Amino acid sequence: MLEALKEQVLRANLDLVKYGVVIFTWGNVSALDRETGLVVIKPSGVDYSVMKAEDMVVVDIDGNRVEGNLNPSTDLPTHLEIYKAYPEVGGVVHTHSAHATAWAQAGRGIPFYGTTHADYFYGEIPCTRELRREEVETDYEKNTGLVIVETIGDREPLAMPGALVKSHGVFSWGKDAANAVHNAVVMEYVAKMATEAEAVNPGIHSAPDYLLEKHYQRKHGKNAYYGQGK
Repeated sequence: MLEALKEQVLRANLDLVKYGVVIFTWGNVSALDRETGLVVIKPSGVDYSVMKAEDMVVVDIDGNRVEGNLNPSTDLPTHLEIYKAYPEVGGVVHTHSAHATAWAQAGRGIPFYGTTHADYFYGEIPCTRELRREEVETDYEKNTGLVIVETIGDREPLAMPGALVKSHGVFSWGKDAANAVHNAVVMEYVAKMATEAEAVNPGIHSAPDYLLEKHYQRKHGKNAYYGQGK
């Protein structure tokens, strides 16, 4: 079942290791097949070095296991809330990548300081509020997803394809699993650059909105001209 999607999800999970945004088992990728409404996700706690496509777990949009002998990632309910909120999203990633997670632990969004940021994220990458005690003690992973959706608000999810969860880590998403991984890697790189920019100039201010608009729209807008065209 969904063998091609399992291969895609496996490759996407291995790419987290390849690009240095996870160590040990500190991350997961899922993908949603919109035709069937089924989600393929990394199994919980399985080392990347031994993980195979057949280890991927298939669940329905309510989290019921459809195929697979292993337990799905414990972050599955978070992924599902993102899929339920955003029909355009086809892949979700969670990492504890060092620089972006430092911003999450600090409870700060990542400001727009330069054009690399603007090429992927249309404004400051937001950080959620702290989850309340009752949200942590009951349905913690689901509530993590809900607070991400609350934080994104009325932003276009593919224009802001990621968020930091206060005191926790990084979630990103995209049109498919590979795109979601790409956004996770970029978010880590942007977080590192923001940290270093503040160290070089503690009085730094966000770059101007018109620069954000130019760089985001030239790559993603209606009249985009970045790259070789469609």
